[in-house]
Amino acid sequence: MAVEGRARASVRHRLLGPAVVVAVVVLTACSPSAGPTATSAGAAPPDAQSARGAGPAAVGADALGGQTLDGQPFSWSRLAGRPAVLWFWAPWCTICRAEAPEVAEVAAEYTGRVEVIGVAGRGDRTSMEAFVADTGTGSLTHLVDENGELWNRFGIVSQPAFVFVDPSGDVETFAGSLGEAELRAVLDDLATGS
Repeated sequence: MAVEGRARASVRHRLLGPAVVVAVVVLTACSPSAGPTATSAGAAPPDAQSARGAGPAAVGADALGGQTLDGQPFSWSRLAGRPAVLWFWAPWCTICRAEAPEVAEVAAEYTGRVEVIGVAGRGDRTSMEAFVADTGTGSLTHLVDENGELWNRFGIVSQPAFVFVDPSGDVETFAGSLGEAELRAVLDDLATGS
């Protein structure tokens, strides 16, 4: 995935390094008993090409199933061949709360072109529901991950974080907050397939 302009510089500099972050995602997916700490502690990162096809299906997300915050079942197969963004947030995270309205606004601009899904973790369902109501992000699909299985499967160790999945299943992970312009630039790149 090529990220253009300022967003590209920001993503590249604020990540631990794309290959390292991708290694966490890929290695976590390959070893059901290894969590992010075990993966990052001693494994040498593979080259960036190992991220190919490491989208939700490759990391076994379908095996986890999923349920939306409003109690509906979620099938990961709906993302097959489509660009998507997974936004990992926690209900008590002040940074997540601050960026939430911008995430919702940008997601609305890309409806039908890029699916943006919130992945709520590290909190209880009542707190998650309050976060969504308080931040105006109810237009997004939010998955409930109270036990952290999805966070672990995608190698997410802090919030906020983003996992960008292109139509071919390639994944790029961004640890931290993204400004509105940076997020828009990445979604534009995903939507156009460049």
